[in-house]
Amino acid sequence: MKKKVLAKGIAGQDGAYLTKILILLLSFTISALQAQEKPIVKFEIEAQAIGTTNNVVPFWLRSNQYGSIPSDGVSGSFIGRARKEYDSTKVRSFDWGAGLEGRVNGGKNSKLLLIEGYAKVKAGIFQIKAGRTKDVMGLNGDSSLTSGNFSVSGNALGIPKVEISIPNYYSIPIWDGLISFKGSFSHGWLGKTKILDTIRAIPPNPYKYGVPDRFPNTFYHQKSFYGRLGKPDWNLKLYGGFNHQVFWGNERQSMGENFELSTLETFFYVATGKAYVEKTIPSSKIGNQLGSIDVGIEYDFKNITMLIYRQNLYDVGALSKLANISDGLNGISLKNKSYHVLSNGVQWKTLLLEFLYTKNQAGESWSKMTKSGDEDYYNNYYYTNGWSYNSLGLGTPFITTKSAAKPGQASIGSDYFINNRVVAFHAGIEGSIKKFEIISKLSFSKNYGTFGTSPEGHSTGIIRSPNTTNLFKTVNQFSAYLETHRSLSNGVSIGLAAAIDQGNLLYNSGGLVLKVSKSF
Repeated sequence: MKKKVLAKGIAGQDGAYLTKILILLLSFTISALQAQEKPIVKFEIEAQAIGTTNNVVPFWLRSNQYGSIPSDGVSGSFIGRARKEYDSTKVRSFDWGAGLEGRVNGGKNSKLLLIEGYAKVKAGIFQIKAGRTKDVMGLNGDSSLTSGNFSVSGNALGIPKVEISIPNYYSIPIWDGLISFKGSFSHGWLGKTKILDTIRAIPPNPYKYGVPDRFPNTFYHQKSFYGRLGKPDWNLKLYGGFNHQVFWGNERQSMGENFELSTLETFFYVATGKAYVEKTIPSSKIGNQLGSIDVGIEYDFKNITMLIYRQNLYDVGALSKLANISDGLNGISLKNKSYHVLSNGVQWKTLLLEFLYTKNQAGESWSKMTKSGDEDYYNNYYYTNGWSYNSLGLGTPFITTKSAAKPGQASIGSDYFINNRVVAFHAGIEGSIKKFEIISKLSFSKNYGTFGTSPEGHSTGIIRSPNTTNLFKTVNQFSAYLETHRSLSNGVSIGLAAAIDQGNLLYNSGGLVLKVSKSF
């Protein structure tokens, strides 16, 4: 019989491990700093004032803002930023960078937040980065205009992690650079995460390792690989790749002695997506796993670059059977290659259109049957707060948490996300009017709740649990956003943003944000 090895809880030492890694990276940066002449560090300070109606901050004022914006009431904020990027003026085989951003929110719920804090070094095409960063994951047309990637959209604070990557497309030195690729591999720390207490139902000795911890420390695994087909001088380029994310690392706390894998063995199952089955534990992938498989096509016209893209979604395995292939994020972006801020006139920089569809989930009565049943995006049986971090969803903000929705809609008590069946249309534009830079977003969605609150009910294989009483009422939602800012002299910039929500999913509200910043 396989020797039972207790998984060591290195997640509980996340702060110590992260500190050691940061110290190591900082030692590299100090050495690099001594070897360079006058490295350029950019600083910025910013003050914001937020006013709202109905005591609620509208959707596009708070979504995809890395968890930095207060969700309710009138507030004031002060932000400080410092950043040293790689030197783009010289070709260096070794360089370093670092960033820090802190924010103080004052209002109904005052809070001090570390939005970013990281150090990074590069050697050739490789990069090592450690800390908390503003990262997104997935192929899209523009990170500032998109409705949000399915896997990681920048809606929540970044998860502290250590990452080794090839951050930019590297052209294989054959066939004149026809094939390029990039990728990443990360290990992160979520901190204490609420899990379901399942150990009491698992014989024979549920308390052999002590009373189960309902809030154990949890690891985060993330990797990605993307390829590009097309020579540098070609107008047409094709893109394809995948990303994979997992919450894991506390299986023994919940499953007791029935879970027989060591930490290293568990990590192998996590990284490869291999299913695990042992004794009374049903066959299943370890942890909360999800991601997307993305494709795109880019074409360079004379003055415009066009990108058409699609993110195919997976959560519990239906995509491998193409059972939820109708779900996905579809988009097209146009970038004006001749854009520059004018002293007069109107000019556009980027146009973006997206269509998000998550209604199928392999749960419709006519969907192809899978052993895992409907996907139930972002909800998870084991991690009771689902695909969230610090109370906010990590992926697209169109999938709604119970706390963000108006009260009164049908929900299942165990669901953290009560609306994950969405059909949404989204548009974004960035440009300028005279010396004022403009960003605008418009979104309209139809929202259908979850399969648990639909007439079809949840499904597992051929088993279906129809529902006739606890039904989610289909509702529409419209959200709009407009921001303008202008750079003045001496590094001073002023800006104003406005947003509104109208519909029956979210609270109807309007809001204004006044921004004043100084860079030096």
